[in-house]
Amino acid sequence: MTAAASGPGFISLQVRDYDASAAFYESYLGLTRQPGPPHAVVFDTKPASFAVRSPLPGVDLDAVAQPGVGVGIWLHAADAQGIHDRLVADGITITSSPVDGPFGRTFTFADPDGYQITLHSRA
Repeated sequence: MTAAASGPGFISLQVRDYDASAAFYESYLGLTRQPGPPHAVVFDTKPASFAVRSPLPGVDLDAVAQPGVGVGIWLHAADAQGIHDRLVADGITITSSPVDGPFGRTFTFADPDGYQITLHSRA
């Protein structure tokens, strides 16, 4: 029998300015940093770590219309609506308005690099 994967262990986004992106995620989502490599900011998230990092060699984020197109990144936030309201108040692009569904209050926003991140309130 072959070994099976158990699920995500680490998710990272390649970003143009990882200090600015880290500040965004700290400010709006309340994420906290944990020790990590010098080219990235790793956050203390569960069950998988989440990070923003400098682009790998050969990656040109300015050459794509939308980074991460086709990939869904969902993060849990108990107060998704409160985060939504703060993002809207500060002019952050909301790409999918809040709805109530099987994952609780759910909406999607565009981060500073254009990655679309979905927040949901039900764990």
